[in-house]
Parts: sequence; C-alpha cells; structure tokens
Amino acid sequence: MRILLTNDDGIEAPGLKALVDSVEYAFGGSADWIVVAPDRCRSECSHSVTNDRPLSLKEVRPNWFSIDGTPVDCVRAGLGVLACDADLVLSGVNAGANVGIDLLISGTFAAAREAVVSGVPALAMSHYRRPEIPRTWDHVPRWSKITLLEFVEAVVDRKSDTCLWNVNLPAIDPSGALPPRVRCSVDSTALTRSTLREASVIRFERDFHGRERIPDHDVDCCFGGKMTISELPVPTL
Repeated sequence: MRILLTNDDGIEAPGLKALVDSVEYAFGGSADWIVVAPDRCRSECSHSVTNDRPLSLKEVRPNWFSIDGTPVDCVRAGLGVLACDADLVLSGVNAGANVGIDLLISGTFAAAREAVVSGVPALAMSHYRRPEIPRTWDHVPRWSKITLLEFVEAVVDRKSDTCLWNVNLPAIDPSGALPPRVRCSVDSTALTRSTLREASVIRFERDFHGRERIPDHDVDCCFGGKMTISELPVPTL
C-alpha cells in the first residue's frame, strides 16, 4: 500500500509527524509512505493553487519533500510526479478542528478533496483544541488506528467508488480512555457574522468554540468530546 501524506500547517508541523506515526502504528511494514507538504504554514488557504510560477521542491529528509505552494499544489505534485502510484492520500493532522462550514476554507480538507477529484481515496484528519487541554500529539496514533484501518477497509470494499472522509479528534484528556467514535453529517450552520462598524469598514466576527450547532452533527459531536467521522460525496461540477 502506497500512501501520500500532506497537510496545511507546513512540513515541520508536529501534527504531520503524528500522522506519519499513526500510519506506522496502524499498518506497520505493510504501508509505504511519502510526505509532500508545504514549506510553511498555509492554513485556511482552501483549494487555492499556484499557476503563475514554477514550484520549488526540496527533500528535507528521506521520503519528506517540501514545496513552496499550497496543500493542493502538494497533492498535485505528489500524485503527478513523486507518488504517481499512491493508493490513498492522508492529510493532517491539523492543529485545530475542521468541522462544519470550516471545510470550505480548510487547506487540510482541500488536499483530500483534490485527491478524490483525481480519483484517489483520501482522508483529512484534524484535532480540536481547547486552552485547558494539553496540546500533545503522542496519543494520536492510539486514537486514530481503528479509524485508519476502517478507512482502508472501505477503500478496498468500494473498488468502484472514491472515498472522502473528514475526521476530527476531540479536545479531551489525552491520557484517558479512547474517545467514543461517531459517524455523523457535516454541520451547515454559518460561523461568521458580518457587522458594519464604520461607514467604510466591515468586520467579520466569529465565536469558534461557542458557535451555533445542529445536534448530532460534527460540530456538536466533536465539541462534545467525540471523534467524528464524516463521509462526504465526491465533489462534482
């Protein structure tokens, strides 16, 4: 099994290392992986691409490549040049939740979306954070193993379909038991509110943690301490 790994937080982000560790923990020697990630943080860049210049490629260490572009650039370079034979793409682990309407702006999810548009199954993984909870990463392989195995099983079982999953880990004590896992729909509730502060100034405001939510959808479940798994349709024009 050949896996392309990427993210939007940059090549040196601890969440990307946690994703590599998760792949090795879940699959051991049965997975051959390669990392192609932005050379710096490109958070909230959505599905943007670089078309006005060549991209600079650097091998920062064996099997780890950085590109001075967006997460979508990285997936295109990975599937087009560096890992043409990839069986699936994993994106993350993002430092912060990507739930609900956030998927429209998330570079983490955009990388997964680009993969499925190209015909390769993909999973995006993010980790909800709260100030009072330790921001550690070493628990991620233990938390994500079952979900990664289920994703691969789904890919194998649905040979004619392309899978697109969005996974969010909750902000709970990482030293405790595994969080409960739920499959749920993506919340469509608007997050941002615009206000006119002056005659020529519009301000966009949002309360990320206190946002409105639909019961039993991904925002409600993840913020309530559960690992959420949302399977989305393959994007079409």
